[in-house]
Amino acid sequence: MSATLSSAAIAQFDAEVKHAYQKAGMLRGTVRVRTGIVGSTHRFPKLGKGAATRRTTHADVTLMNVSHTNATATMEDWCAAEYTDIFDQAAVNFDERRELATTIAGAIGRREDQLILDAIDAATVANTVSQHIGGTNTGLNTAKIRRAKRLLDAGGVPMGKGERTLAISAIGLEQLLGETVATSSDYAPVKALFDGEVDYWVGFQFKTMESRDEGGIPLSSTIRTNYAYHRGALGLAVGIDFRTEVNYIPQKTSWLSNGLFKAGAVAVDVAGLVEISTYEA
Repeated sequence: MSATLSSAAIAQFDAEVKHAYQKAGMLRGTVRVRTGIVGSTHRFPKLGKGAATRRTTHADVTLMNVSHTNATATMEDWCAAEYTDIFDQAAVNFDERRELATTIAGAIGRREDQLILDAIDAATVANTVSQHIGGTNTGLNTAKIRRAKRLLDAGGVPMGKGERTLAISAIGLEQLLGETVATSSDYAPVKALFDGEVDYWVGFQFKTMESRDEGGIPLSSTIRTNYAYHRGALGLAVGIDFRTEVNYIPQKTSWLSNGLFKAGAVAVDVAGLVEISTYEA
C-alpha cells in the first residue's frame, strides 16, 4: 500500500465500512435510539400509568399523580483498530484495506449489539419464562414463545409490526424449525420451509445470532437465555456514531485503520422484557 494514501482512498475506505456496518449490527433498529449525546451518561425518561376518576358536579378534579422516572445509560468508548504494514501489503495479492473495512465494521456492529444484550441481562426481569414450559429440559418451542407473548400482552405492551423482537441463538432456531406449528404452511408463511428461517411469528420479529466472542445470547452450562422485548423497553444512547480514521504512522511504516464508537444501553421498562430459558445440550 502506498505511503501517500490519498484523501479519495480514505473516503473510499469510510464508504466501504459504512456499507458493511449496515450488515453487521442487527439490533439497533429494534430499540429506542438517541444520537448526538454529549456527556458520559444519558437519561431515558419514563412516564408512569394513570387512571381516570369519575367526575362529579362542581367537585375538584382528582389528579392521577403520574410518576416521572428515568433510566440512565452510561456511555462507553470502543475502538476497532488494525495496522497495515506497507511492506507486508506488497507481499500479498489482496487489498488488506478493503478486507479491514468488513472486519472493523463487523467488530463495531457486534459490540453495539452486545451493549443492548448486556442491558437486558443487567435488568431485573420479573416476567421470566422457565425452561420447563412445554416440558422438562426443552429447547425453544412454540409454547414458550406463546407464553412470552402472553406475558407482554398481559402487561399492556404494545404490539405492532416490528415493535416486538425475539433474540435467539442458532441452536434455538434449529429447535424451533423442528416444530410443525412454526414451519407448516398451514400455520405460517412457507419461508421457514424454503430458507430455513423464521423471520416473523405471533407478533415477534426474530433475530438469530451466531456464537460470538463478545458474548452474544447468554449461555450458562446447558441453559440458554433468549430475550423477547419491546422496542420502547430498551434505550441506546450514542455519543459518537460509528466512524472511521485512516492514519499513516511513520514509526510503524504502516497505516492504522480504526473504527470509533461511543454508546451506552439501558433497560427503560422491565415490563417490556421477557427472558426465555432453553435447554441446549
